Amino acid sequence: MSITYVDNINSLTCYPQYAGETDVVFQCVWTKSGTDGTYNASYSAGCELTYTAGSPFTPYDQLTQAQVLGWVYAATPPEYIANMEAVIAQNIADQANPPTVTLPLPWNIPAPPPPDMSEPPAPVQG
Repeated sequence: MSITYVDNINSLTCYPQYAGETDVVFQCVWTKSGTDGTYNASYSAGCELTYTAGSPFTPYDQLTQAQVLGWVYAATPPEYIANMEAVIAQNIADQANPPTVTLPLPWNIPAPPPPDMSEPPAPVQG
């Protein structure tokens, strides 16, 4: 089974002012999605980012998804990313060949009888 993976940034959280800069990203939420062409699965994660004063800084409105994904990959251990891909692959495999199924009961369940409408209901006394 060949799976194609795509990464997307879902949200960025910033400090309004930090180390002399404005709108400094310190956290993001991202999703790794996978597909085998028929089935799809995804895994979302949070990532803490650190800006060091004096380092090159890109203003928030000039950030690209590719740049932020570079930060995410630099801050995320490779074994964590490999685990994400393994979970996605297993989810897709389970969709293709479910390990469990819920089947209808093998016997007929009779429908309840309709209510008797030949007489009006008794008045409720309180």
